[in-house]
Amino acid sequence: MNAHSQITSEKLALFYMQMEKNKKSPGPLMPTLHDAQHIFGHIPVSIQKIIAKELNESVSKVNGVVTFYGNFSVTPKGKRILGVCLGTACYVRGSQTVMDTLSDELKIKAGQTTPDGEVTLQATRCIGACGLAPVFSVDDHIYGNASVAKAKQIIKEIKEAIHETR
Repeated sequence: MNAHSQITSEKLALFYMQMEKNKKSPGPLMPTLHDAQHIFGHIPVSIQKIIAKELNESVSKVNGVVTFYGNFSVTPKGKRILGVCLGTACYVRGSQTVMDTLSDELKIKAGQTTPDGEVTLQATRCIGACGLAPVFSVDDHIYGNASVAKAKQIIKEIKEAIHETR
């Protein structure tokens, strides 16, 4: 499991402090969810229950918001997030092949994280770079005119970087 995703007493204390700050502003749910995602790396049901209790909301409402927005996750995400755009422009230009290549190289499917907690592969919708279609991203970096070769090269670089940090 990724150390970022562990729920420790220190992280809980920080989270409660942030939640107290958020309670002083109107509409504290979204900032609290962003804080939870940032602090814990995901928002499991145990954290959703704390949020619901502290903000006087139902767990179902909190869970509905968490599961509606793509930037929140109920399961731990990897240190690096690979997103492949499967929007129309990218899809017709071959983004599914790029997705399949990344999936094969990482040995995970879209929506999954590698067992070492390093990489999460995500299918995304339009990211606003249609002129560069097909595109994929690694964290905040966009790779346009994506190809199988480019996808394999990026995976090789990520694996090398992971190996260097161990």
